[in-house]
Amino acid sequence: MEGETFLWLIRHAPVDGAKGTIHAADAPADLGDRVQLEALRQRLPPDAASLASPARRTVETARALGLEPALVPEFSEQDFGDWTGLRHDELAATGGEAYAQFWSNPARGRPPGGESFEDQVARVRLGLAQIGAGSATLVVHSGTIRAALCIALDLTPQAALRFVIDPLSLTRIDRLATGWRVVAVNQRAA
Repeated sequence: MEGETFLWLIRHAPVDGAKGTIHAADAPADLGDRVQLEALRQRLPPDAASLASPARRTVETARALGLEPALVPEFSEQDFGDWTGLRHDELAATGGEAYAQFWSNPARGRPPGGESFEDQVARVRLGLAQIGAGSATLVVHSGTIRAALCIALDLTPQAALRFVIDPLSLTRIDRLATGWRVVAVNQRAA
């Protein structure tokens, strides 16, 4: 890839739904934190390419930031398959061996009908490769940001899962001719 790429990765606003749920792609965003949204909007580069996961909560967050993003399926959250829409506490109580097995190795574990975090890292790598030189703003998910950090820092997927990525936080990474540079992780703008 020719030229340097400067990435502003924003985790979407909190989901407007029950906490502890593995939300589907159509879960809406809670855009009530107007102070944080405005502070974040002011930190974004002007005239940057705008990209987002196709999930409703990322698109709504991007629009609340004044962006009209191109939707990139490679930036979707990890697919939790049959567990989508269920709560973690009910899965812990009724999910049996499959749920316990998943958490024994969450980087490689694959929910029934879903994908592993390692799969997500590979998918995000393909998405990042599509971004050309210049600045780009990505409104995505915590897993997508962890995957990008995994790639930028050449971490194992297991190690990348240790990052905390809060809603409406900003992570900055750059793809330079000499490799990746991490500028900031999980920053609050306000």
